[in-house]
Amino acid sequence: MQRRHLIAIAAIACSAIAGFSAQAQAADIKKIRIGVEGAYPPFSEVGKDGKVMGFEIDLANAYCAEMKLACEMVQVDFDGLIPALQARKIDAIIASLSITPDRQKAIAFSNAYYNTPARFAGKADAKLDFTPAGLKGKKIGVQRGTIHETYASAIFKQSEIVRYATQDQAFLDLKSGRIDLTLADLVAIDQGFLAKPDGKGFALIGPSYDDPKYFGTGSGVGMRKADEKVLGKKFNDAIATIAANGTFKKLNDKYFPYDLAPKK
Repeated sequence: MQRRHLIAIAAIACSAIAGFSAQAQAADIKKIRIGVEGAYPPFSEVGKDGKVMGFEIDLANAYCAEMKLACEMVQVDFDGLIPALQARKIDAIIASLSITPDRQKAIAFSNAYYNTPARFAGKADAKLDFTPAGLKGKKIGVQRGTIHETYASAIFKQSEIVRYATQDQAFLDLKSGRIDLTLADLVAIDQGFLAKPDGKGFALIGPSYDDPKYFGTGSGVGMRKADEKVLGKKFNDAIATIAANGTFKKLNDKYFPYDLAPKK
């Protein structure tokens, strides 16, 4: 954040704190702004009409209906979501944001609402040893700001890690041969790439990755810590209700041939 005048920043901060945080401490929250990515199909993407759509958008709308809140979907690049939350440009994040120890230092989370492992995608006939030494010199594409970037950077130090603003950009470079592999969420690879014409000749390869140290315990709704007591309870209650009444399963089955419900 650029700082021009200390007094001006202090005034803005006080105003912001008096805004949503004060509202979040009350039981009568009426409207919230939800940060979504819009570039991570089938979880969220921009439709032909210019509106965001997808599994998480449907879930977000279901949660808002259950909480009886008016919700505005705000499209933000993935690596800008937490900064936007901290700058009070949005009030919550629903964007496949994994609950990890590092992120919990900065923001609060609801309970997990879905969970899937990470996988590599590459040429279907690739014969690779998925160890740090085995992938030495290989170009691995990851989306910036994700758990996949964190893991690839920490584990595959002998590989060249290529970072992208969106996962779709990594898929394009994988298809064109500019990278050897991409590490991403299983569903994003399967539904967002392999199920499409561009994915012909490619496959999920290597093991599944789910080390909680890097990949967390599932995806949750992100929010400011100051808003956790009231807003967090509202989301947790909605997540539990949507799971219990069959709405989650209905939406899950609309998009996926497998169950994304987090393990209990």
